[in-house]
Amino acid sequence: MTAQDTGPMRGWLALLCASRLLQTMIVTAYSGVLPFLMADWQLTAAQAGSIQSAWHVGYMSSLFAVGLLADRYGPHRIFLAGSAVSAMAALAFAVFARDHLSAVLLYGLAGLCAGASYTPGLQLLARNTEPAVRGRAMGLFIGSASMGYALSLAVVAVCSHLQHWRLGLLIAAAGTAAGALLTVQALRRMRPAMAFVAGTPGMPREGPWQSLAATVRDKPAMAGNWAYAFHCWELMALWAWLPAYLVASSGAGTSWQGAGIALAALAHLVSVFGSVAGGAASDRLGRARVMMIATVASLCMSFSFGWMWTWPLWLLAAAAAVYNLLAIADSSVYSTALADVVAPHRLGVAYSVRSVMGFGAGALSPWVFGLALDWGQTRFGLGSTHGWVAAWSSVGLGALLGPLMIARFSRLHRARALAQ
Repeated sequence: MTAQDTGPMRGWLALLCASRLLQTMIVTAYSGVLPFLMADWQLTAAQAGSIQSAWHVGYMSSLFAVGLLADRYGPHRIFLAGSAVSAMAALAFAVFARDHLSAVLLYGLAGLCAGASYTPGLQLLARNTEPAVRGRAMGLFIGSASMGYALSLAVVAVCSHLQHWRLGLLIAAAGTAAGALLTVQALRRMRPAMAFVAGTPGMPREGPWQSLAATVRDKPAMAGNWAYAFHCWELMALWAWLPAYLVASSGAGTSWQGAGIALAALAHLVSVFGSVAGGAASDRLGRARVMMIATVASLCMSFSFGWMWTWPLWLLAAAAAVYNLLAIADSSVYSTALADVVAPHRLGVAYSVRSVMGFGAGALSPWVFGLALDWGQTRFGLGSTHGWVAAWSSVGLGALLGPLMIARFSRLHRARALAQ
């Protein structure tokens, strides 16, 4: 058996998921401290949303770059080096952000350095798993990120009550550093790195721009990427604003101001089941079917969630958990579906294109949400339900074309399979 045929060692997936869990703690740390930042720094909702959008702009840019680099130099190298740089950028944000401008710049930088733990990770998963179980593996990888989001919000909630919200940022950044260390052990247990590098024996020789052009012309892949973009519009706005929504809903009705953030953490924890279940279901029921069911259900929640503003906090938190579960259930399926239709030697580029589209939409939606919230609260008053209805409706409106793109992906993928 050659080195390229050697299978991964036991425990590689658990280590990869643990690394992903810790490295994603910084992602929701900002949304957890957002209610306190808005008060301490006197931010408008649009300004607060722009900080989260800066993260997504940086993240989108890094995902595009690391996908190209991973196809050229191998995802092993990019995953390892990028994880180290990401940890340093996360620590810089946690320590030095002091106002709106510094937060935009530093959180944007943290996002710019964070892509190496995602796109190359997806490539590594595709290489080290068989198609029959790939959806489940992708679900575990995405679900570990949700676990990291929940852990981060829980830390922020406790720190905001016992100490200061900045301590939560520091702990989240430290988690990112610990995750970078775990990548070393995870990579050692995977298939050899040289099996990935474009141009090695048995792999087509294709430059990055040729791969990019081929991906853009790939109709099934691009239909799936557009569906992913609309999915990200909804998901990124939900993650950015859910803690603030629950905190605002709790108002003075709770003695612990971090209760809303803790409940948002619980919603992320529940969504871990959605990631794993969605990925596993796609292995049995088909990628497009699971994507369609989850998308339509989460859209219904987007248009109704704002109307739940006056519900008791415990009931609103339960609805938030359902919303999170539905919104995340198809995330891993989009990644798996793309790996199913794209040749391995240009999978990194395909993920890069998808990332620009998805996180470009995700960069805009938290800002648009903030604009809609500012408008609604100015028009109807700070305590009115209609301000939040306007904001959450902007989430649903931006994702409305998702089901159409999923149907197109299904049709084109099925036609290609029949032709082959």
